[in-house]
Amino acid sequence: MINFQELSKKYDTPLYVYDFNEITKNYNTLKDAFKARKSMLCYAVKANSNLSVLKHLATLGSGCDCVSIGEVKRALIAGVEKYKIIFSGVGKKDIEIQEALQKDILMLNLESEEEMYRVEEIAKQLNMIARISIRVNPNIDPKTHPYISTGLSENKFGVDIESAKKMYLYANKSAFLNPIGIHFHIGSQITQTAPFKEASIVISNLLRSLKAANIDIKFFDVGGGIGIKYKDEKTISLYEYAQNIFEALGNQDVTVLCEPGRYLVGNCGYLVTKVLYEKKNEKKRFVIVDAAMNDLLRPSLYGAYHNFKLLSDNQNKEKSLADIVGPICESGDFLAKDIYMKQTKHDDIIVFEGAGAYGFTMSSNYNSRPRAAEIALIDGKDKIIRRREKLEDLSSLEIDYI
Repeated sequence: MINFQELSKKYDTPLYVYDFNEITKNYNTLKDAFKARKSMLCYAVKANSNLSVLKHLATLGSGCDCVSIGEVKRALIAGVEKYKIIFSGVGKKDIEIQEALQKDILMLNLESEEEMYRVEEIAKQLNMIARISIRVNPNIDPKTHPYISTGLSENKFGVDIESAKKMYLYANKSAFLNPIGIHFHIGSQITQTAPFKEASIVISNLLRSLKAANIDIKFFDVGGGIGIKYKDEKTISLYEYAQNIFEALGNQDVTVLCEPGRYLVGNCGYLVTKVLYEKKNEKKRFVIVDAAMNDLLRPSLYGAYHNFKLLSDNQNKEKSLADIVGPICESGDFLAKDIYMKQTKHDDIIVFEGAGAYGFTMSSNYNSRPRAAEIALIDGKDKIIRRREKLEDLSSLEIDYI
């Protein structure tokens, strides 16, 4: 059991804590679900890009799905093999494309026809052949929050089936492009298998037509999106998830790529915060803590719920309705709204669960607030993996002020 009170005394708060043993367990569980076929897990770096997290996953054999050249470089620094790195994202700058090609990563995942032409031109300038995949939009409703839905025709991601066919035919004839992968990603935090199954069938059928046209696709990339339990969600069977993909593929000889992010790290992470004091007005009770929306944005951005635990020696077990809010000067600065909780006192600890994904990576310095420290727990021992920012860090780049 994690002693959050001792950790808060040792490292202060707000504080992110990650259980690396749980990350290992999740990685091995998902890898095992795909063991019946050639497969590779490429961790979605955007979920949690701490170098120690990436290095830990690299030692387990993981690749990385990256959406910026910065994430590509992080993966390489952390020891991820270059042939296990995919560079995705809607808007890649020329210099990012150039660097990715020069670093000889597995492939660039393309999101539009215009992007394909830019990659071809840059590859030509470098006298290289660019290995590519194309993100195909299967137009499948993932049944998730609209902000994290990515597989519908109204979303900015990917290309439709007919456009994808044209792009593959063009790329296959190009002297500077080598289409080796096909990719889809329909959204995040998906808790039903049906959308994954439907999308796999659609893209698998496209794969068959590409193979018939002598386009040698080697990688079938199913993206990520496996949901986790934040409150009362029912999570999917990983075995059923993998079997649906295998059934859709039939006997097609490809390596299945999966890009888990939240599944691997989400429920392995915690945000630890201290109560400053309480405030009441005629209508509301506010529990004011030292963490804020700049530390954990998901509740303000998505209305997301994070289960929490109050660590207090208060013997009064009576609960009342409250909001847990931070010090930021915004009405949207809350970590929980309209929840029942016991009376708190100064320096009580509140631990928010499910904070390992899209927690620190989405944090900011809004209101000139230094970002939290990050701690790893490995075999019961704690280790700091990112120190707490100082005010000097925030102004270190502002070198030309008057």
